[in-house]
Amino acid sequence: MRLRIRGPAGQTTVSLDDNTTVGELRTQIVDNTGLTSYDVKYGYPELTPFALGDLPSDQKLSDLGINLNGEQLLITSKEGSTKNITSGDTNKGPVVAQQQPQQPLSLSRKSIPEISDDPPEVASPDHAGTFVLRIMPDDNSCLFRAVGSAIMGGMDAMNELRSVVAQTIQEHQDVYTEVVLEKKPDDYCRWIQNEDSWGGAIELGILSKHFNIEICSVDVQTLRVDRFNESSATRCILVYSGIHYDTIALSPSKPPFTHASAPPEFDTKVFDAADPVVLERSLDLCKVLQGKHYYTDTAGFQIRCNTCGGVFIGEKGATQHATQTGHYDFGEAA
Repeated sequence: MRLRIRGPAGQTTVSLDDNTTVGELRTQIVDNTGLTSYDVKYGYPELTPFALGDLPSDQKLSDLGINLNGEQLLITSKEGSTKNITSGDTNKGPVVAQQQPQQPLSLSRKSIPEISDDPPEVASPDHAGTFVLRIMPDDNSCLFRAVGSAIMGGMDAMNELRSVVAQTIQEHQDVYTEVVLEKKPDDYCRWIQNEDSWGGAIELGILSKHFNIEICSVDVQTLRVDRFNESSATRCILVYSGIHYDTIALSPSKPPFTHASAPPEFDTKVFDAADPVVLERSLDLCKVLQGKHYYTDTAGFQIRCNTCGGVFIGEKGATQHATQTGHYDFGEAA
């Protein structure tokens, strides 16, 4: 079982086995968020309270009747509580409130030449073409570039899409509350319009509804498919590799359809949502990416501060370093 723990300082992906207990999950939450007093919710966009503190510590998660595999747990601090700055035994030492970074982290990933120079291709005789990965620039706007590439014909519409997100949040503050956003709505709207701010599930949910299209995001590390606005008649496919988004396109080609030779201008990136083969071929392509380790394990990868050269573990480590030093420019260590 894999699930994501999203706390005030960032998100961590954890792997749990079938025998994991409620107490062990509580330990994971404390270790990964630093929160000793917290509320838990799950599900998006309809958040459901998860009364983890009311359950017996020795009860197995598999016996709860809740499918947590691939789920995101939203962890928020209880009112009046503080965050422990270190993990481990939370009953020892002082408890110190930790502030979030004052600006977005900038994180660049290491290059994989065999992917960037020769993106994988998957033949699709059903469509008389080849499915291929279209790689987005690594500039903190990759989600918006990927969506714009698929829906808006390749236009660089990052600012426009960020504006759509901000306007939607302003108009629906009953849905996009401070609990959901982990920021006050006004602050989030200012933040997401910064060109260095990363987009995620909230942005995909908003944009999919705005354009009335299903957006499927395939996680390369787990091959999990997150669907947004499933009721739409059309869909596009994004590839999520931990800290980056790319787009999958269908390029016209000749038999045996194993190589895409047409320029990107001839790509098809919006598909009939009723066509199951599109998603099957997309998953085949992501399996190739997975085999070449085209993903970043945000919980366990090494990250280097480009300001001071320090090396830290995972997004959590980078966030703590940014809070303590004011350094925000990071890169994935080799």
